[in-house]
Amino acid sequence: QAQLVESGGGLVQPGGSLRLSCAAPGNIFGIYVMGWYRQAPGKQRELVATITTGGSTTYDDSVKGRFTISRDNGEKTVALQMISVKPEDTAVYYCNIKSIAGDYWGRGTQVTVSS
Repeated sequence: QAQLVESGGGLVQPGGSLRLSCAAPGNIFGIYVMGWYRQAPGKQRELVATITTGGSTTYDDSVKGRFTISRDNGEKTVALQMISVKPEDTAVYYCNIKSIAGDYWGRGTQVTVSS
């Protein structure tokens, strides 16, 4: 199955910024939703943000006003701009694509918020 490639994770101080990016292989067609999920240690994977082909977005309440999701339909990429990060944002962040052919996931990128 096609593999999504995430980048941009790392260590950031509280209040800092980070940008995650994800690129879909060119052989994925019929994409209608792209998004980011995260999973903290000992917790279930949760939705962070999604964006449709038309640009409609949804955010988890915990990140509203701090995170911004964007996409480039032509390049099949999706990004997550994170500002004012908090220690509770620490998690493995996963890129997700929903297409007419199925659901695709990345392997995850670690984001650690710590001073």
